[in-house]
Amino acid sequence: MAATPMEKVDAIRKDFPTLRREFNGKPVVYLDSGASSLKPQQVIDAEADFYANHYANVHRGIYQLSEEATDLFEAAREKVAKFVGARETRELILTRGTTESLNLLAYSLGEALAPGDEVVATVMEHHSNQVPWQMLKRRRRTVLKHVGLDDEGYLKMDELDKLVTDKTKVVTVTHVSNVLGTVNPIKEIAKVAHDHGALCIVDGAQSVPHMPVDVKALGCDFFAFSGHKMCGPSGIGGLWGRAEVLERMEPFQGGGDMIREVHLQESKWNELPYKFEAGTPNIAGTIGLGAAVDYLNGVGMEWVASHDEELITYGMERLSGEAGLRLLGPKDPHKHAGVLSFWLDFAHPHDIAQVMDTEAVCVRAGHHCAMPVNERFGVPATTRASVYLYNRQSDIDAMVGAIEKVRRLFAR
Repeated sequence: MAATPMEKVDAIRKDFPTLRREFNGKPVVYLDSGASSLKPQQVIDAEADFYANHYANVHRGIYQLSEEATDLFEAAREKVAKFVGARETRELILTRGTTESLNLLAYSLGEALAPGDEVVATVMEHHSNQVPWQMLKRRRRTVLKHVGLDDEGYLKMDELDKLVTDKTKVVTVTHVSNVLGTVNPIKEIAKVAHDHGALCIVDGAQSVPHMPVDVKALGCDFFAFSGHKMCGPSGIGGLWGRAEVLERMEPFQGGGDMIREVHLQESKWNELPYKFEAGTPNIAGTIGLGAAVDYLNGVGMEWVASHDEELITYGMERLSGEAGLRLLGPKDPHKHAGVLSFWLDFAHPHDIAQVMDTEAVCVRAGHHCAMPVNERFGVPATTRASVYLYNRQSDIDAMVGAIEKVRRLFAR
């Protein structure tokens, strides 16, 4: 007999040690997975086993331990590459996460851009997909444009059609907004970019943990993501890129392992993906990320997406009845993933988060590294609850109960 949805969540929760903790005599309610997810014991064990039994540097040793470490490391890369639908494992570059991946692209692609070349981003981008392109603008005198948002938090696609021109070299966009939860139509955006000869970059930090991702089906050229948001360790992530484009790009950093030959005046680069992986990599983190992929595959990403949608739908219903509460983002739960960001007209988000902490409810308060989004919707910050595979409807209920405590303390 198949497990019921509640039985499956209960079984999943047993894998996450943090959920056994209590604060102020109350069980922890973790609603901050959009910032960083909790880790299952399977990931913790995989990383600990590597350090205890297999640790050595990779690629360089010809002794047994190094060969074991290399095999584990490269097997993890292959798992992650398959998880996002890469055609070839060599298309998956291991980075510290989405931020480093996007900076790599802004630098390496930027080296080929000339003054007047255009980069088109959107107003909803995380700072990691804004600041590197601003830095490129100063460095190479490129032109930076932004697609606006409508009142519900959708991209104004008619603006995209106007902003992307034959001078555009890069269109960069988040798959899912970390503030609004908006799921963007990447396939359509990539087509607009390609019709004008531009490359399409996708920030997948908030999508890879919550839904099946196939970079080939999306039609983009690059896809960046972080391990710590998808049950993996911190300090590890990935950048998928089309091999033919990666081959043309200059490396982001210089050092060991990204070279084939080094002479006093010049060097030759290594093959993909090592060309972009200078220095000793995060070996244990990569193995931990491989274990996270195994875990998510075992749960099933279709189930994760369905569970996510159920929680978002339930959260919208519960929050819609709260007086003085403004919920940001699309009202259609089919186009709204992962996060519920709101503004209460009688309390600042920082105060809300502190009061919720007394109830052992963990939420995020602030601008969420997306200040232009807050400016667009006329709020200085929001309270953000972000759900994941281990959350239950009772977690949403606990948050709503904590809002009532905030109301008693602050409302007049």
